[in-house]
Amino acid sequence: MKISHLLFFIGATFFYTAVNAQTTIKGKLATNNNESISGLNIKVKDKVTMSDTAGNFELYIPYTGNFQVEITGIGFHKETIFVNPKDEETFLGTIVIKHSNNNIQQVDVTGYNSLNEKVLNIGKAGILDRDLPQAVQIVNAQVIEDQQINRLSDALKNANGVAMGANRGGVNENFYARGYSLGSNNIFKNGARTNNGGSIEASTLESVEILKGSAAILYGGVTGGAVVNLVTKKPKFEYGGEVSMRVGSFNQCKPIVDVYGPLSKKLAFRVVGTGEYAESYRDYVESKRFYINPSLLYQISEKSSLNFMFDYLKSDFTPDFGIGSVDGKINEEVGRNTFINTPWAFNKTNSSNGQINFEHKFSSNWDLQAIASYQKYDRDYYGSERIQAKADGLAPRALNRTETNELTFNQQLNLRGTVMTGTIKHQILVGADADQSNTKNYAFNIYGKGLNQKPNTTYDTINVFDPYNSISRTDIPGVDLKTRTTTDIYRYGTFVQDLVSLTKEFKVLAGIRYTYQKTKNAEVYDYATGETTTTPNKGKDDVDMGNKVDKAWSPKVALIYQPIPTTSLYVSYANNFTSNSGYDINYQPMGPSLIDQYEAGVKNDFFNGHVTANLTWYKIVNNRFAQTIIEAGGSVKDANMKEFTGKTASDGIELDVSGKITEGLNILAGYSYNFMRYLETNDNGNVEDVRLVGTIAHTANGTIFYTLQNGSLKGLKLGFSTFYTGKRNAGWNNTKVNEREGVDRLIPVDPFKTFDFSAGYTYKNWSILGKIANIGNAFNYYVHENYSVNPIPPRNFTGTLSYRF
Repeated sequence: MKISHLLFFIGATFFYTAVNAQTTIKGKLATNNNESISGLNIKVKDKVTMSDTAGNFELYIPYTGNFQVEITGIGFHKETIFVNPKDEETFLGTIVIKHSNNNIQQVDVTGYNSLNEKVLNIGKAGILDRDLPQAVQIVNAQVIEDQQINRLSDALKNANGVAMGANRGGVNENFYARGYSLGSNNIFKNGARTNNGGSIEASTLESVEILKGSAAILYGGVTGGAVVNLVTKKPKFEYGGEVSMRVGSFNQCKPIVDVYGPLSKKLAFRVVGTGEYAESYRDYVESKRFYINPSLLYQISEKSSLNFMFDYLKSDFTPDFGIGSVDGKINEEVGRNTFINTPWAFNKTNSSNGQINFEHKFSSNWDLQAIASYQKYDRDYYGSERIQAKADGLAPRALNRTETNELTFNQQLNLRGTVMTGTIKHQILVGADADQSNTKNYAFNIYGKGLNQKPNTTYDTINVFDPYNSISRTDIPGVDLKTRTTTDIYRYGTFVQDLVSLTKEFKVLAGIRYTYQKTKNAEVYDYATGETTTTPNKGKDDVDMGNKVDKAWSPKVALIYQPIPTTSLYVSYANNFTSNSGYDINYQPMGPSLIDQYEAGVKNDFFNGHVTANLTWYKIVNNRFAQTIIEAGGSVKDANMKEFTGKTASDGIELDVSGKITEGLNILAGYSYNFMRYLETNDNGNVEDVRLVGTIAHTANGTIFYTLQNGSLKGLKLGFSTFYTGKRNAGWNNTKVNEREGVDRLIPVDPFKTFDFSAGYTYKNWSILGKIANIGNAFNYYVHENYSVNPIPPRNFTGTLSYRF
């Protein structure tokens, strides 16, 4: 973006706000015991903010004349205050809010509201988004309902700059943000790490929070693209709920039940459950799912609470690696529906999460949050994969049988507080966290030629242009256990962060984190011999008894300038690290790569707070990229011997727009650009300045929903959404050796866009909503390297009938 355009954008913001400025209300919320109350909503017409950890709030009001302030929140009576503004600032003093365990006012998030006046869980510090020098997006409950979202990928289509790069075998949705792949370390549920295997269930989601860029200071060993936090529905101290039935194309059937209420004056519950059966536009593919999420909230006292959450997902589905490749490229003659796995292939996953969240307020300025959680994920897979056909369409099918058991524990302590040093305000966050994970991977002997033969994975050969008539086998070859590989990883970290308000306009955020990560040497148990061996240590000196250890400091510093209440400008620097495999020339384990991130942005509210428009620029540089050592003659002596001689870079911009234009009319839109590439590699390394495989140049999204507010058609809802995925590369990035030999391993994938139309109607407690997705029947693919080539869904229908009580 040109500098002149950016200056015009900022200048227009200043001018618009200046000519409409009226007053800014300020105050503090407290209980009868003078304890501050955080997290309550303060609303004036369409302007909304939230009280911070000290109970303080301020809200710019662009309207003329008198107005009323509504204060609402879970566990408190609703309070209404009438205000007659006199000056540019109106002080309301301390407002006493009464507890109401039996009649809680639940604040529903309606419309696609501004984030700038909200506090997000993913930020941990309890500060407003406008004070957070980082790009943030949220897919709230209204968006989830309007778009009838079923999976995490459906939700993240609304987060520009976060896109699904592949769906390898239909087993695991793989997302990219700012050029970096988001592994399981980057996905959280209520603040604790969770696994994305089996596809996350959306029926329990209250919202999806996305914190873009480096979040290493808060979460430790995460990649620099983004972190995603899934916020589940919580118990309420009032009886209610919803039952719904969702049906759709390809025989989809999904009943959903959500029930909540009090068990006593201090104990409330909630249970969300669903089952789902669905076939597919892909031949022979089907899925069966069962999900349940019970939770309890125990209000110990006015100062303390305990939240217990558990969920369980059983997901059985047909593994589907798509249409594969033909002669190393995508061939559209292999039809969208063509299934080329074995007809008996299966993938069975079971995952569960358990969490205890304790919150306590020491005083009006300090509070503590303690989280303890576990996550368990089991996967059982058998079938063929990696279909790579020759030019004539013939493709050998090899079998693969795997089992995986993962068990992860997480503990966190977050202490938040507000301190005044003279006229300077400090919002402090001090935290510590720990993760312990144990992974067991089981390998099998496969007897593709028969149980009386030696182990062999060969199954048969098919023709991808005529797969069903070329199948020669339908039997399921026998297997037995071969090895069990156990890997343990331990992470520990501590951090401190301070948001310093030097003046009303100028703020500084600074913090630092120390992370210690130990990966124990893998233990391999051989079922034939009954012996256990440990991965050999190649180091000359033992490092923590041969275990791999990574230690890293992750600093962050930012400057924030808020010249007017509706605009916040910031620049920031942050650092994160990624672990490296292999060893150096002295046979010592490779240390982590340290990655620098620079970000600048402007956050704005326009049109009396009805529209939010946030613009972000970023640059991510890895000057310590590990690559294999190349000998003087150009040969590779040891593929695991590496050196820190490479560089990578990722640049981009992001624009987010959301708002409630008028009553019933909501919009959500965004655009992003990213260029991720190698800057420097060795003589036989990857070619520089070429887009990395999996990353996407341009993404965009737009959604508009309107609900009629009056007349005989009151309650009629109409909506339109469009999503654009730009050009990207599949296959593998070419090396300089490939280039010299005239070999091209890249598979260019064309851009595509889809359009969805929704219509629904609400009458009293009943509502019905239908959606036609991909109206234009766009045909494209999600590709993992060159073998998992998964066509996108064709035109399809989804409908939901709901009853609320």
